[in-house]
Amino acid sequence: MDSRFLGIPEIVDVPSVAVVVDVMRACTVAAWAFAQGAEKIVLAESLEDALALKGRHPDWVALKDGPPAPGFDAVNSPGLLRSVDLTGRTVVQKTTAGTVGALAVKEASLVLCAGFVVAEATARLLRTRECASVTFVVTGEDGRADEDLACAQYIAGRAVEAGTDADEFLRRAAASRAAAELTEGVREGAHPEDVALCLELDRFPFAMVAAPEDSLMVLRPCAVPAIPV
Repeated sequence: MDSRFLGIPEIVDVPSVAVVVDVMRACTVAAWAFAQGAEKIVLAESLEDALALKGRHPDWVALKDGPPAPGFDAVNSPGLLRSVDLTGRTVVQKTTAGTVGALAVKEASLVLCAGFVVAEATARLLRTRECASVTFVVTGEDGRADEDLACAQYIAGRAVEAGTDADEFLRRAAASRAAAELTEGVREGAHPEDVALCLELDRFPFAMVAAPEDSLMVLRPCAVPAIPV
């Protein structure tokens, strides 16, 4: 499998297969939303679009980066979201990097969103689809966020070699700027356990696939069968 790792500004063509990685915290939050029962996640282009969608669908759950804000029901924190019952609900998500990255590659034939919590399922899906070329979108810090790059490199490794060990990749993520900012309380709308939750390897057994639905980019969980050893 040929892998390339690009920041959002570096995406100039439409990849065949894209894996959008935002470890801290959009993709981790998305996985937790599905674990809490959400049916789907609509990826909003802007805060205004998110609020407009919420206005048209009052039962949807609107979620954003940063502190709580009028019109939004939740913030982009796995530690805060894990206690919310989302059974059967639609979530509208707008974040600084993760949703932007997914929308940047929305025309790809396959778009996956990933973090460490769904790493193995994502790698397994790439293997079962026999993807020859994959673009990993490293969403944080214009492609320089080491937690996202480490996760992307780990998934790429697992997709071609099941024996790839996670320890060094997790250490890099734990030492990243984003982890430090979350730990030190620099980022608003955070929970003390957010970093630990973002670094839980393979917490969930599903991959997450984004695809256009009725002019919206919609993320859904995707069960991935285990590959016999």
